[in-house]
Amino acid sequence: MSHLTELQLESDRVSQVFQPLKDLQTLDLSENDLKSLDFLSEANLTQLQTLILQNNDLSVINKTVFEALPSLRYLDLSGNPFVCNCSNLEFIIWTIRNKQVYVNGAFQYSCVSPESHQGALLLEFDIRGCWESIGFLCFICSSALVLLTLFSTFLHHFLRFHLLYGFYLLRAFVYHRQKRRRGCAEIYDAFVSYNVHDEEWVYRELLPELEGRQGWKLCLHHRDFEPGKSIMENITDAIYSSRKTLCVISHQYLLSEWCSREIQMASFRLLDEQKDVLILLFLEELSSDQLSPFFRMRKLMRSRTYLNWGGTRGHRELFWERVRHAFQSGARLPADNPLPTDD
Repeated sequence: MSHLTELQLESDRVSQVFQPLKDLQTLDLSENDLKSLDFLSEANLTQLQTLILQNNDLSVINKTVFEALPSLRYLDLSGNPFVCNCSNLEFIIWTIRNKQVYVNGAFQYSCVSPESHQGALLLEFDIRGCWESIGFLCFICSSALVLLTLFSTFLHHFLRFHLLYGFYLLRAFVYHRQKRRRGCAEIYDAFVSYNVHDEEWVYRELLPELEGRQGWKLCLHHRDFEPGKSIMENITDAIYSSRKTLCVISHQYLLSEWCSREIQMASFRLLDEQKDVLILLFLEELSSDQLSPFFRMRKLMRSRTYLNWGGTRGHRELFWERVRHAFQSGARLPADNPLPTDD
């Protein structure tokens, strides 16, 4: 039957019979109680010219079905219970404007529902109300987009540091729970968080003193991070494998995204464990504008450990002694004054 050119069916199971009928030119599916024509979109009826669908149960017509019938010239949908609402908007426009397909009796198609349009003609349905609905929907969407943009701008300008802090706090919470379940052991005395621009000072001043003279075991990025692991996982392992986190803060440090993540992670551990595990070491004098985001975070953390390298010229031994005391302190902080500020 692959070369069949004309077919009339009266059955409620017609959706599976058209695939091999590529040469079909006339199809009559009248009185089959069809509720949808979607099956015709995949029927591959490229040669179909006449389609008769009288007296079915078609209330809403999807015009995309007819786009899958490139050779269609004649269409008969009379006797179907059409709905006069915006769901038939595209079919109404297609029926009026298309010049290829003749829709038999189109101007006599009447509506069965809703009750307010019962008996009215389908092609006389006022589609302007549909455009108004679409316009109103576009207005709502555009207004929502503008408000969302304004809200996002407000958040970024006024609350970005608090949001960033909360984001890192949430990530740190997840990582912290994972490390606690694994029972991560403290194998370093301190993890040193520094920017690559300050690497020379770390190797010339910090390492010889803390590892050479004082004998502390430090964790450094390039030396102790495990190859193949993600940077965030290496940072987390380093922080929770160390008794302390020593942040070497400079202008370049404040501009570094990864340094910011390191200090946020260490801050969460400080808040969660209520131990003095964070040491802030300032290499240079920084303006209040440069310190503003870290100042807010420091207030939230209420950190009390604060060392200043730039103000210790001629008193290096006293400075390193203060560092040694910071490394030695490790007792749980009192509950009534968890982390007093020492600015």
